[in-house]
Amino acid sequence: MKKLFTLVALATALVSCDNITIEAPQPEEQKIPISISTTLTRATDSAFEQGDKVGIFVVNEPDTFVASGNYIDNMGFTYSDEWTPDSAIYWLNPTTKASFYCYYPYAAGVDASAHTFNTKVDQSILANYKASEFLWGKVEAVTPTEEAVDITVNHSFSNALVILKPGDGFTEEKLAAAEKSVKICGVKPGATIDLATGVATATGNKTNVTPYLENGQYRALIVPQTTEEGALIVVTVDGVDYTLTRSMTFKANKQHKFTVTLNKVSNGVNVGIGGWETDEEDYGGSAE
Repeated sequence: MKKLFTLVALATALVSCDNITIEAPQPEEQKIPISISTTLTRATDSAFEQGDKVGIFVVNEPDTFVASGNYIDNMGFTYSDEWTPDSAIYWLNPTTKASFYCYYPYAAGVDASAHTFNTKVDQSILANYKASEFLWGKVEAVTPTEEAVDITVNHSFSNALVILKPGDGFTEEKLAAAEKSVKICGVKPGATIDLATGVATATGNKTNVTPYLENGQYRALIVPQTTEEGALIVVTVDGVDYTLTRSMTFKANKQHKFTVTLNKVSNGVNVGIGGWETDEEDYGGSAE
């Protein structure tokens, strides 16, 4: 009975103390997961394919991109209708903005200041043509959000598009029936790429690249570079070579269109420009 009275008295005393407040514990700050979405136009497709994988670097303000030691370094994201990271990643906090750097295709142990990549010399096979594509993009000062961060990636290489037209000594029918092959000559197939800027520098020994034939057009992905004056495009028709001689500057994210008129006697070559971006220069020469 005495114990009961003591408890009641203690409870009454606690209620009557106006200066006592009891605060509920505050929840820990909620982490916001990072997710991404991408926008691009592939060389052969309009979107990424299932199983494609990109690498992502995240740099918090006010830091700048470095080869290693960023907030997030080279996190792989794999595409399967949406992008899934190799492991969950989060914004630093709800207020710190961050910049995102994205490249494709993903490579483990990448050197972010000088990533090495090689285009295929034989791009006549679709798989090799696709494997020669390199994409890069960034988005800066993104405010933390639960929405996916949209990153636009662009082509780091050039796309050479060669179209054959009959000239003197040819007809449409004869050219269509002839055995033909095309080579883009004197280009370096390798690249080192700065993942902070997406700028690719051509490397390796000069070689000839065999393009991919699609719907009557020959396509090849070329590392940005300027070739020397000389044989640029060689078209072989029924065992006879026709050579377009000139120098050429291949530019990143541009498709250079070469409409080559084949002549059995010298009468010129018509070379135009078309592409991913407007290229105002004209390219002329003769393939004989």
